Formats: sequence, structure tokens, C-alpha cells
Amino acid sequence: MLATAGALMLSLVSQAAGDAVTLGSLTFARCELTQPRSAATTAAWCAPFSQPENRALPDGRRITFRLGLIRSDAAKVAADPLVLLAGGPGQAATESWPQVGPALALARRTRHVILLDQRGTGGSNALRCDDEADHGSDVVKAARAHGADADAARALTERCLRGIADKADATQYTTSEAVEDLEALRQALGAPKLNLVGISYGTRVAQQYARRHPDGVRSLVLDGVAPNEVVLGADFARTLDDALRARFALCDADAACSKRFGKVYDDLYALRTRLQKTPQPVSLRDPLTFAPLTHDLDADTFAGLVRLYAYAPETAALLPLAIHEAANGNAAPLMGQASLITSDLGATITSGMGLSVICAEDADLLTSRPEDRTLILGDDFTQALRAQCEAWPRGRRPDDFHEALKSDVPSLLLSGEYDPVTPPRYGDQVLKGLSRARHLVAPGQGHNVIGRGCLPRLVARFVDRLETADLDAGCIAEMGPTPFFLDYNGASP
Repeated sequence: MLATAGALMLSLVSQAAGDAVTLGSLTFARCELTQPRSAATTAAWCAPFSQPENRALPDGRRITFRLGLIRSDAAKVAADPLVLLAGGPGQAATESWPQVGPALALARRTRHVILLDQRGTGGSNALRCDDEADHGSDVVKAARAHGADADAARALTERCLRGIADKADATQYTTSEAVEDLEALRQALGAPKLNLVGISYGTRVAQQYARRHPDGVRSLVLDGVAPNEVVLGADFARTLDDALRARFALCDADAACSKRFGKVYDDLYALRTRLQKTPQPVSLRDPLTFAPLTHDLDADTFAGLVRLYAYAPETAALLPLAIHEAANGNAAPLMGQASLITSDLGATITSGMGLSVICAEDADLLTSRPEDRTLILGDDFTQALRAQCEAWPRGRRPDDFHEALKSDVPSLLLSGEYDPVTPPRYGDQVLKGLSRARHLVAPGQGHNVIGRGCLPRLVARFVDRLETADLDAGCIAEMGPTPFFLDYNGASP
């Protein structure tokens, strides 16, 4: 039976005064949520919330969380809030809200949105390495973070661990611990059912929560689906190559693009081979500071840049042109545009928290695959992760952590056709275990699609009515890939 919006409405008398919002035992007061690298703030309501860092030591160190509420303006607000679970691992919900908020504008008309920065991120005792704040302005560092030398990665990890040793036990910042934080918050809110909105890594958190606390979930929206069974990092080289091959096939099939650039996929690998032998010096100005920069574009940096471009259809549309220019000795546009893409990367991803997650949950299952060595990303990423996790303390992983989720919770799964990290086949894989679910694949899109086209409207309708099979999603056919840039003025008319 479909739930009706009217049956879920709950008038919150405590809102009448306008000075506070009381939910369960928590009282939210007006606040401003800050954003990294920005003077902009988000008007919100905040409440104090803390949990033991180690639940086995309840009298020990506690984590003070940043907890925000984006309040619905409805006269009557549904009792089941939306909860945003951010990606990464290492992103914070309050810092992700400005990007995700417009996608949930319709869904939150009658529901509050809960923003809890996951332990180790944002305002919840962030496990930030000393040099992370500079990564966004240094495209080479940002790119090499996607495929680093193992020895260098291990040394950076050891330095990061020393930097956080006085404020955190790194073994306590896993997905499983975050799931229990969310359940503690739900109880503090008065034990409502939650509508979980997971983005990328947040889809893993959502699935783990739905397994541990099924009675606490009303619905799941999973955007950029990461199956429980997948080992994070193991499939990155393959999924990137699949996405690039499929996108570049569109250029091959387009007369203007094919005439301008030829076989882009072949050129991609030809340039990589050349850079493996002889790195290419590049001079440019930092797009943020305008300071003159000189870098060597080597094969690892090139692979990292290509991966960053592949995430969104707008930047993927630049790849044939950027590869063509770099192959002809002009790599400045490639690196300059990537600097803009990565300007906030170091400020918004807390790599220490990411290591706590991956080292506990995935690292021991990572294996090198010989076939990956020939792909653009190679197996450097896997080698670097394994080296990092040799130095990072390993937390607890439940025995069933990597088992597929089986659930009858109404679920809406979203994928981009050319997602280079969580491809549509991942959504299909998770769909098999969900008896009341729908998987929508957005044509021509990349990683994370919840804000694209008509999907905000479909998500709102799903959350309101819990429709899956009956959800009319024909409008997604109107989406498609961004036309390839033939020059820096854009695509052909």
C-alpha cells in the first residue's frame, strides 16, 4: 500500500515561536553553516550532539558533531525527515549541501533535511592531513592523489597519522561507527523513520544503515550506487576505461568530432605512452591566484587529470580537445581547466577519514590485476592504497559487511550512463536484492545525477508517494551527453 502524504503530516508546535525547532530531545537554534574556501554561508538550525569516539569506552573521549537542520517552510511538516549522506569517503554533509540542496528543493517542501557531518569530516573532528588545504590550488597534487607512488603515499600517510594522533583514534572512524552515530541521532530526534539520500560513498552508508537498523528507514535514494560487495578502489581502472571508451565512441560516430580529432581513445593511450617515456613541461598561470606555474606533465598526472574530467558531462565534453592540444605540445589548457575542477578538492575531502574507512573495510581485499596495468589509470591507485593502509591503523569490519543488501524498503537508485566510478551495472547489482526498487539511468550523464534534468522532480515524487514501478520516469529520455567542444568556443552550431 502506498503511503499518503496526509498520513505522514505532523504539526510541530515548537516551531511557532520562530526561535527554536525541537525534535525529540534536541533543540535546534538558528545558525550559519560555513563552506570551505568561501565567504558564503547557509542559513540553518543547529543543535548540540555528541557521541563517544569509542563505544567500548563510554567515559572516554567524545566527538562533538556538527549537526544542521534545513527547515521545511510547510505549515505542517512530515514526521520523516530527509537525511543527506555525503560522498567521498571524506566529504561532510553540511559542506555538500550547497551542491545537493537544489536537487532536494522539491523533496524538502514538506520535510526537514538533517545534515550530520560524518565522524572525521567537516565539523565532526575532521581527520585532515596537514597538506590537504593546499591540494585544491595545486592540480598536480590533486591529480596524483588518484594514482600516487606507493613509497611517497606511505610516507605522506605516516605524516598524516602523526598529525592526528593527539585528537583521534583512527580505528574509530569507519562506516560501521558512522551508522551507529546516525542511529543514536535518530533516537535523539524521537525515533522517526528516515528518508536516506546517499551520494556516492554515502550509498554505502545508507545500505549499511538499512541492514543494521531496517526499522529506522522509510525510503532510500541512492545516487552513484556503490554495492556492499564492491571493494573500493579495486575496479577504478576498469570503470574509468569503460566510461572513456563509451564517451569517445560518441565522438567517432559524430562527423564533426571525428574529423577534428580522429580516434580520441587511441590518441589518449598514445599520449600516455609518450609521457611515460618523456614528461612534458607545462607553463601556465594558476587560475585562482594568477601566479606563474611550471609543472612536468607525466603519465600518472595525465591519468589523474583525465579521470577528474570524466566525472561530469560538461568537462568530459572537453576531453577530446584537451587531449588533442596536449598531444600537440599545449597541455596548459588541460591543466588549467583541471585546476578549476579541483579548486575545492583538498578543502572538502578529509583523507584521514577516507583512510580509516578504506583501510578497515577494503584494503585487505585489494589485489593487483595484471590487466589493469595497460589501462589509463594503471594499477598505481591500488598499489598506493595498499601502501597507505600498511601504515594506517585498521578498525573493525563486521563479518557481513560486504554481503549484498536484501530489503523491502522502497528504494530509488540513480546512475549516470557514463559514470567513471560507479557505473550503471553497480545499480543493477544492488537492485537484485531490493524487492521494492527502481533503477533509473540518466542518458549521457556522469557521476551523481540527482540534480540533473527532471530527476529532482522524480525524487520528490518518490519520497512523497514511495512509488517505484508506477513512477513515470519517461522524462529522463530528454537528457543526453554534452556536445563535444571542437575548439574553446564550444561545439559546432
